[in-house]
Amino acid sequence: MTMAARRIAVISAGLSNPSSTRMLADRLAKATVAQLSEHDIEATIDVIELRELAHDITDNLLTGFAPAALESAINSVYSADALIAVTPIFSTSYSGLFKSFVDVLDPDGLGGKPVLIGANAGTVRHSLAIDYAIRPLFAYLHAEAVSTGVFAASSDWGSGGDEVAPLSARVEKGAKELAEAIARKDAARSSDPFDPATYLGEGRSFGHLLGGLAGE
Repeated sequence: MTMAARRIAVISAGLSNPSSTRMLADRLAKATVAQLSEHDIEATIDVIELRELAHDITDNLLTGFAPAALESAINSVYSADALIAVTPIFSTSYSGLFKSFVDVLDPDGLGGKPVLIGANAGTVRHSLAIDYAIRPLFAYLHAEAVSTGVFAASSDWGSGGDEVAPLSARVEKGAKELAEAIARKDAARSSDPFDPATYLGEGRSFGHLLGGLAGE
């Protein structure tokens, strides 16, 4: 049976263009795809730039209805096999744009989904925001954030940074954990006798099963 490609939704909440938030998101995505290849898993990436959806997010908060572009982004998040979520840190927490996007999501829409958290700010003093602000947010949504959160300070984009572990090492560690979480879910899916993919195979439908054609 050929395994379908896994899909990762990447949420980038940077406000500038280009932004260090997007730079970090891209590095995390690239590293995760590389790590998944070690598990013989192909992956595609869908990047959601919240900056481009800011007006739609506000309209949704005011009216309760998502414009088409925002609805497409929300559905991409729900249907993804995993998430990479990266936000700048403002006033010791996630950005307002990031939180506003989370507020328009169904609170039950991320249940059990693996998440790699990333954040960036001017100084390393804000690095703890991943654990005291962002991680509890995804815990509330019943998502499964991997243990490593990747924080990047402005100095990390220079020559070596001032961290004990360089940014590249932290990116690789977080990406490895996310890839392993995806691989575990794939393994559980393939061994579940009640998962249609187990007995139908890729490209099979319930119509084939009901028609007695599942083995063809």
